[in-house]
Amino acid sequence: MLSSMTSFADITTIAVGGEIDRFVEPTTRVGVIEAVEEADAKGLPLFVIGGGSNVLVSDEPFHGVVVRDARRAITVPDEAAPVEGGDRTVHVNAEAGCNWDDFVDFCVGLGLEGVEGLSGIPGTVGASVVQNIGAYGQEVGTSVESVEVWDRKDKQTRNLTAAEMRFGYRMSALKASMYQAPAVPAGEFFPTPRYVVLSVTFALTHSDTGTVGYGQLAKALGVEVGDRMATRDIRNAVLKVRASKGMLEDATRYAAPAMQGTKKAELVDVALQAQQGQADPNRHSCGSFFMNPILTAQQAALLPPDAPRFDATLPNGKPGIKTSAAWLIDHAGFHKGFKTTQNAEAGLSTLHTLALTNRGQAGAHDIETLAKTVQDGVERAFGVRLVPEPVVVGFSLR
Repeated sequence: MLSSMTSFADITTIAVGGEIDRFVEPTTRVGVIEAVEEADAKGLPLFVIGGGSNVLVSDEPFHGVVVRDARRAITVPDEAAPVEGGDRTVHVNAEAGCNWDDFVDFCVGLGLEGVEGLSGIPGTVGASVVQNIGAYGQEVGTSVESVEVWDRKDKQTRNLTAAEMRFGYRMSALKASMYQAPAVPAGEFFPTPRYVVLSVTFALTHSDTGTVGYGQLAKALGVEVGDRMATRDIRNAVLKVRASKGMLEDATRYAAPAMQGTKKAELVDVALQAQQGQADPNRHSCGSFFMNPILTAQQAALLPPDAPRFDATLPNGKPGIKTSAAWLIDHAGFHKGFKTTQNAEAGLSTLHTLALTNRGQAGAHDIETLAKTVQDGVERAFGVRLVPEPVVVGFSLR
């Protein structure tokens, strides 16, 4: 447990947010459940947080309980049962508090395929399935076998299958329980879902090679999309591409008291070496700040002919067209490095228009002003209202 003086600025990648009344780090499964139950029983605001990478909280004090799962074990149940019949599936279980990139590194090191394209994404295993993180041709949902959760409503543990998780683009049944509409929090379960993740079981493939499923990644590797490469080479290429776009978290944060021990020390050292020479202004962000809009055919027809278009599925299950939020932002006139004023403490990354960055002394209000400026400008230019990816607490970015 950390002191009551811990703030969201201490535990989030964008380094903003007010002080927390009570911050707890349970080290057991029962401890996690008890911390959640105690807050719910007392009617206190509850925020179960992972790595703090997808979070933007106001500068006002948080008069509630923040729970960060301190359990980080990874186990391989299949080690006790040899592979039979040519089935190369290997199940790996990770506790919710496990650092996500630690998990990816573990799987690649074990010779498993399925999550290598998700290297370098900040956060935890528990948060990964809430958001259904995705990058470079992979989504976490495609590798999930089941998710063990605590049901805050029915007061019991459950094992949700991948089908019950209802994974979609940056969406799951867990995240859906938090919102009544895009960026509109639900009354009962916000900012923590009805289902609190305890652990995740993944079904991966025993293979030293993986498929290169994304054009930018294929270019970095000098191969074609669809080619197979060593998973370690794919992981290294993903990390290099993410670094070139300023989309790796600031590894120096793990030296701070509030973050020590939450990521493997050897991987922190590797990240610190990779960040040498990187521009400091781009280090503090939530990663990709806006989701790529999924539009109806009629809405997409109103976009300029050169706007990106990809087949996708609308929330109602009908066919849709996904376009690029970064493209919309740039073509609405908000280019890399944009700031609302010359002296603003928040600005778009100088490397990627989709990242909103804290230039060092920004508060939540500064990020809010920048986000709304971009949202309003894109809506004026293209009639599309961008929806934020982060969980926004204490103010609205509708």
